[in-house]
Amino acid sequence: MAYKNLAAALSFLATVIIFLVTTDVLRAADTVTSATVSSSTIVDKTPPTASSPSIVVNNSDVCQTGVSAAMQTSVFGVSGGTTTRDMNCERIKLARAIYGMGLKVAGISLLCQDARVWNAMWEAGTTCPRDGKIGEAAKQAWLKNPERAPVGAVIRVQKIVEIEIEDSE
Repeated sequence: MAYKNLAAALSFLATVIIFLVTTDVLRAADTVTSATVSSSTIVDKTPPTASSPSIVVNNSDVCQTGVSAAMQTSVFGVSGGTTTRDMNCERIKLARAIYGMGLKVAGISLLCQDARVWNAMWEAGTTCPRDGKIGEAAKQAWLKNPERAPVGAVIRVQKIVEIEIEDSE
């Protein structure tokens, strides 16, 4: 009887050992499979990205434009943004506001600070205001001191040409 119990105990022990060994083998195989899969996903790693900030100018009455940029390498990323001021847009809005308040000469004087407007007014025969003078009085004031006209104004160019002609004679 002791022999039967010993055989049964050995049989049970062998079954447990076989179970443990096969379980460890299955776990090892599973680990090898996981390592293979995980190694292939490491290769497909997504590179880092730099996001440039969005600069929103919602109001159409603002004379600014948003500009942003970003650069990314495999190690380092930089991004930034700023706004750019549009001086011509501001001039137009200010002139429109002044003109709307009934100060027409002041509104036109503000626009005449731009050489393109100054040249158009001169060529059309409607001289830009000067020192509170308008019309022919303003034209005579511009002719006496053309250097006060905006840079690029035709009267400044004409004055330079006249000086060069006088010097060559």
